Amino acid sequence: MPHFLIADDSSVIRKVTRRICENLAFKVSEVEDGEQALGVCRREMPDAVMVDSHMPVMDGLDFIRALRGMNGGRSPKVIFCLTECNLADVARAKRAGADIYLLKPFDKELIEEKLREIGLL
Repeated sequence: MPHFLIADDSSVIRKVTRRICENLAFKVSEVEDGEQALGVCRREMPDAVMVDSHMPVMDGLDFIRALRGMNGGRSPKVIFCLTECNLADVARAKRAGADIYLLKPFDKELIEEKLREIGLL
């Protein structure tokens, strides 16, 4: 069962994403910030991470950079989440190591599309 990590400070986003991903047969972990996400990755590297751009403690870009520098950290697919389409932020995320980006709000169909795009469905 593939492991999907959700890193977002919004409990609503985590809950919705968890429900979608569990229905797609993923094992799901969820955290509130990038620092907690790195802790999960140290214990068990996920197959995919959906990370919010703005979180307390460690934001999405810093998390991606740290993840990609970890042993085994190049393998997870990273979905970078934004609340608005800012091309400069998307470009920074891509340079940091994000595979794709996702705009909020999203629904089941969009999550499925993104997971197919990165080869997890």
